[in-house]
This record gives sequence, C-alpha cells and structure tokens, in this order.
Amino acid sequence: MKKTVVYALTQTGAWLGKSLADQTEGELFLPAYLADNFGAEPFDSLSDAVSMNFSLYPCQIFIAAAGIVVRVIAPHLKSKDKDPAVVFLDQEGKHVVSLLSGHLGGANDLAHKVALLTGGDAIITTATDTAGLPAIDMLAKKKDLTICNLNAVKSINMAILNGDPVQVYDPEDRLGLQGQEDAGFSVQRVTEENKWIKRIAGVWVTWKSKVPECGINQLILCPRCLIAGVGCNRGTEAREILELISTTFKDNDLSVKSIKYISTIEDKRDEQGILDAACMLGVPIFFASPLEINTIKAPNPSSIVKKHMGVSSVCEATALLKSTKKKLLVPKTKGLNVTLAVALED
Repeated sequence: MKKTVVYALTQTGAWLGKSLADQTEGELFLPAYLADNFGAEPFDSLSDAVSMNFSLYPCQIFIAAAGIVVRVIAPHLKSKDKDPAVVFLDQEGKHVVSLLSGHLGGANDLAHKVALLTGGDAIITTATDTAGLPAIDMLAKKKDLTICNLNAVKSINMAILNGDPVQVYDPEDRLGLQGQEDAGFSVQRVTEENKWIKRIAGVWVTWKSKVPECGINQLILCPRCLIAGVGCNRGTEAREILELISTTFKDNDLSVKSIKYISTIEDKRDEQGILDAACMLGVPIFFASPLEINTIKAPNPSSIVKKHMGVSSVCEATALLKSTKKKLLVPKTKGLNVTLAVALED
C-alpha cells in the first residue's frame, strides 16, 4: 500500500500531480476525464474520493485551492494524533502549504519535500516553527516517545513560545537534554519525583504507568522500550493475549504505551492471535529462531515447552534476546493459554 496520495483537478495540475506522484511513489487521483491520459485513478467527485482515501494514506497532497481542500477534508477530521499530513499547493507549484498535522503527522516536512520538488516555497504556520523554536511533540516524535495525554502538548509549546521554564523529569534522559547547553528552550530539570512543582508546565518521561497530576500542565511521554515476550497455545485469540498484557502491565506498574515489540518464536509466524494483538497495539513482532533462543538461559524453563517447541522457553527467552540489559522486569506470567514476560530493551 502506497503512503502518499496526490489529487489534482485541472490538466495543468494533472501534469504536476503525475510528477509528484512519481517522485513520492504515490497514487494519483484525477477527474475521470483526465485519468486515462495520466495513468491515474479516476473520480467523479473529489469529496467521494477523499472519503474513501482519507484514512488510508498518511500523506495527502492536493493541487487545488485552499477552500476546496478545507471543505473536502473537514468531515473526516478526528484529532492531531490520528489525522494524516495534508498539504496543498497551486497548480504552478509556487506555494506549498502545510495545512493539517504539521508536527505529528509530518505535514511540515512533507511541505518542504514537495516544495523542493516543485521549486516553490513551503508555507509553514505552526507557531514554534515560525518562531524558530522546538516543539515538544516534534521532539517526542524524533525520540520515539509516545504522547500519552495530547491535550497537554499545547501548554508545553506555549511555555516554550513564552520563554517560560519547562520542567523535565527524565531520569534516563530519553529526551536527550542532559548535558545539552542549548535545548532551544528553558529547561528546569527535576531529579526527584517529589520535587515536581505543579504550577509549572512540564514533561514527565517514563515507561511506568503514570496518570497526569496537574491537568494539562503535565505532559506524560512514554519511551517505546519494553519487550513483551509472548508464548501461546495454537489458536489462542488476540483478546486473551491482550487481556494478559493489560493485567500484567497494570499489576507491575508498566505502561502499555511503552511496548516496542512483541517477541515470540518463529514457529508462531502464522499465529493469528499474536499477529492481531500486535496490530491492535500498533507494534512489530520479533520472531526468534530456536537457535537464537537456545543461547539464552531463561529463569523459568519448561519441559513441556521443550517437548513441543524444541526450546525450554519462549516468552522469557525471546524478551531477553531483544534486551541489551538481559534482565526481566516481569518474569513468566501465565494465563490460560498464554505466557508473558517483559524486558527492558535498553
């Protein structure tokens, strides 16, 4: 599935659209009377085409007037962490405007990329960018940190814009701000949890379960660094796997949002329950070979697993394989048809 869709409405726009689609490896959509000439997908109604495609392509380029674009995308908008990147430009390619999801969706970057291809100017209107300041949502994205309470982003970015200090509790330096003289904004480092000042906006970075204490003044960022090692009986449903993950993480004060991989044995490549669970969590699966697994000494080996799988451990061993620290946060935990272990990647 291609990641970029390009729409154009006129013949001049179609020539530009084809060029952009080719250079971005995107899909081109044109009015039916133009489509055949450009090898594009035809549409009779732009609104219908957008309705069909809006959730399918993370990058959306419109060669059309601003008013047209606003009207056709408006019914489909959800939130800044779910909407695709949307840019629009004139048919001459002179002005490329980042319209939607400038930071998290990547529309600002997309606008710059398209402008380079057309020789035009990228028009960026997000406040931190125009002020030449970093945005906390962009920094989080760059460092692969999950934003847990999106409504707090505005408070942090506003503090940055105003030149106010921003508290940062980040004991493992996941944001990479320690030892950095110029972060681009005023950082007030918090070294102990009990030294947090509730009236000051700030960022709390943790892979542990954390509920914001200060409303929109406290932004929780979760690094993707936990490995959920999973073993299961053949035919186990995703629901049962997800339930064990959810309860185990809750019982051990861990954030599900910090899961980076599900790990398991390669014999489970076709195990639909594991595939579906990973899809629902939005994480990839690490499949380990028996040869790799047998290099790991798991704390809780099983003779039954050895008999059926040829290895003494699946959940613990595969989690440890992906962990540089080779230490489990949660040893093997059993459900009816599932086993789970959790390790810290780094």
